[in-house]
Amino acid sequence: MKRISSFLPCLFLTVLSLGFLRPLHAQNSSLGSWNIFQVKYGITDKLSLFGEAQLRSLRFYTHFHYYEYKGGIEYKPLPGLRLALGAGDYDTYREGGNFVTPKNNDEFRLWPQIQLSQTLGKFKIEQRYRAEFRFTSNGYRNRFRYRLALLYPFGKEKNGFTPFQLSVSNELFFTNREPYFERNRLAFNFNYRLSKQLSFMAGYLHQFDYRINDETGRDFLQLGIYIELKRNSAAKKQ
Repeated sequence: MKRISSFLPCLFLTVLSLGFLRPLHAQNSSLGSWNIFQVKYGITDKLSLFGEAQLRSLRFYTHFHYYEYKGGIEYKPLPGLRLALGAGDYDTYREGGNFVTPKNNDEFRLWPQIQLSQTLGKFKIEQRYRAEFRFTSNGYRNRFRYRLALLYPFGKEKNGFTPFQLSVSNELFFTNREPYFERNRLAFNFNYRLSKQLSFMAGYLHQFDYRINDETGRDFLQLGIYIELKRNSAAKKQ
C-alpha cells in the first residue's frame, strides 16, 4: 500500500500538466514525424550498452529539421532500478524546409539517468529522472526531466515475452532559470514485440514548449524500431 501511495503525487502532477495542453493544442495542427532506431547490447544480465538515433520532421515526412544520435551505458543493480549515463549530439535546423541552414542549435549533451519501475496488477508503472548538461551553440544550459509512464502488456505469452503493449506517458522539462517550466510531452504508443530481439512501436506524441529555444510545439506520428542483443553468457542467465 505504501508503494502505491508513493506514486499518487506523481500521477496528480501528470494529470495537472495535461491542462496546459488543451488550450494550446490548436496552435499547430500539422502532423510531423518522429522516428527512432535503438540498439541495446547486454554484456551481462545487469550491464548493457545502448545506442540510439532519431530523425524528426515538422510535417508528414517533409520539413526535416532535427536529428540526434546518442549512446551510453546502463546498469541494473536491483530489480526495478536502472542507472544510466549517456552522451550524444543533437542538431536542430530552421523551420520551413529540409535541414535549412544555419542551424538553430548545435548541441552536445551529457546526461545521467535513474529509472524506477514496479507492477500494479497487470499494469507496469515507470518513472524516469534525467539531468541534462547541455553544451549548445547558444551557450551552456542545464535541464531536468521527469517522465511518468503507465504500460499495459497483453496477448498470449510465448517464448518468454508478451507480444503487445499499450502505454501512455507524460514528461515534464524544467530548467534552473526562471520561469523554470520549459516543455511538456504527452505520448500514446503501441508496441509489438516480434521476438526477444526485435520490437516495433507506433504512436502519437504532442509536444508543447513554454520556452521556445530550439524547437516549437508540434504533433508527431511516432515510429520506432528496437533491437536487443545479448552476449551468449548473458543470454544463458536470463
